Amino acid sequence: MLSILYNKLMKIEEIVQYLRTLLQTDVFKEADSSMNGLQVGRPQKQVSKMCFAVDASLQTFKAAAERHADALFVHHGLFWGEPLAVTKSHYYRLTYLIEHDIALLAAHLPLDAHPTVGNNAVMAKRLGIVDLEPFGMYHGLAIGYKGMLPKAMTAEEICTILEISPETGLRILPFGPTLIKSVGIVSGGAAFEVLQAVDQELDCYITGESGHSVYAQCFEAGITMICGGHYATEVFGPRQLAQTVAEELGIQTEFLALPTAL
Repeated sequence: MLSILYNKLMKIEEIVQYLRTLLQTDVFKEADSSMNGLQVGRPQKQVSKMCFAVDASLQTFKAAAERHADALFVHHGLFWGEPLAVTKSHYYRLTYLIEHDIALLAAHLPLDAHPTVGNNAVMAKRLGIVDLEPFGMYHGLAIGYKGMLPKAMTAEEICTILEISPETGLRILPFGPTLIKSVGIVSGGAAFEVLQAVDQELDCYITGESGHSVYAQCFEAGITMICGGHYATEVFGPRQLAQTVAEELGIQTEFLALPTAL
């Protein structure tokens, strides 16, 4: 668990504007169905501590409250384009945030795509990928990255570096070369983007979730597909963003690790 201690106070609206600029959320308005930005909370609220996590769940909210967080940033927020009745789990989640006065901020595709704090860029950096280029087009925007490994690696070596395993939900379709040189990365639920990796003749494609319908394409094209788990491939961005926010804004941050093994 990452914890960086600072003592500066900032208003929610200032943090929202900082993240809007850093993550360039306006660029994704047409492509992203989620509500990027402030989802719940008072814009004038003062923040001394902010938690970061992957998912907006009641478990996450309770963990943030236990750590006396004034605000919580998540990759997967509560609102996804369609109107959602405030009943059942949605009611209890919203009620908990309001009763504990915890502001909720979110960024979905902007955090996947960001070149320094994004899920895909951080994975690429951890693997030491060179000749890095945007990859994984979605609604006209590149969400992931591709490039060359610094040395040829096996799929198992890649998984070790990224700390993904069967416990995180790992599945490997091992149909490419034993020693992998070229890699494309799109975190989370992006199984079909493997077809772009096939078109670009990459040795390996890394994502979160597998898909039955792409098995045959991978087999026939001779590409290795590493599915590390949706959660496990999307901790990288929130964790890096927690560190960046602490360093650049001077407020206390903490990353909440709540793995789902999926």
